[in-house]
Amino acid sequence: MRPVGPILLAGILLAASAWFWAPPVWRHLRRARIRHQPFPAAWREILRRRMPAFARLPADLQLQLKKHVQVLLAEKPFIGCAGLEVTDEMRVLVAAQASLLQLNRRAGGFPNLRQVLVYPGAFVVARETPDAAGLVRDERRVLAGESWHQGQVILSWDDVIAGAADPVDGRNVVVHEFAHQLDSETGPPNGAPLLGRRERYARWAAVLQAAFDDLHARLAQGAPSVLDAYAATNPAEFFACASEVFFERPEALAAEQPALFAELAGCYRVNPLSW
Repeated sequence: MRPVGPILLAGILLAASAWFWAPPVWRHLRRARIRHQPFPAAWREILRRRMPAFARLPADLQLQLKKHVQVLLAEKPFIGCAGLEVTDEMRVLVAAQASLLQLNRRAGGFPNLRQVLVYPGAFVVARETPDAAGLVRDERRVLAGESWHQGQVILSWDDVIAGAADPVDGRNVVVHEFAHQLDSETGPPNGAPLLGRRERYARWAAVLQAAFDDLHARLAQGAPSVLDAYAATNPAEFFACASEVFFERPEALAAEQPALFAELAGCYRVNPLSW
């Protein structure tokens, strides 16, 4: 084999460097171009009519959210199921609620998300579930939403509308399922999304475990909680349910679980108490 000369070697290294850096650089430039485009007036009207929570946001967060919506809709396909024809209203309303979880971050979140599937209403899923004896049985469940680790979010349009219409009931299927997507960025959902610095995980785990145990104790005693009973299912569902309440009932969550509220505020980089 003939040795590679210094000029040829430099060319090879330059080409390799260009190949390595081109995708993220190109993606950054494309997203910047999308963010600089005007937000369509028709989309603004959808937010005005369908999402009262948008009007409550400070002006700078409203602008951020709109930019996130533009990038999300440019990058993620929406697919109608059971004969549903996806409209701009559906795409914008889903993207806007999902973008609440991306405020104060770079546009282009949910990197593992491949597509959003939308059903007209609640949908039925079949699961093979082992029982206590180890026997597997078929189980059919009616769902308003579901998130898959492989990169799909499935939503009921009826429930998307209901979640957006009432921004203070602590229930929002879009926030719930997209919180699962954040959780999935670190592997199978376990209630621990990406937090940045390594030292934050120990505190996160301790606070969420304490709040999880407190919810179980409240349920056992029949005591009320701002968190839904479904949050007690497992740590992944606890994080998703707590995320719904964090954005929709922040005062109640901060009063009942101040440490949990503080951890979620750090995770999401916002403080809904100030909105």
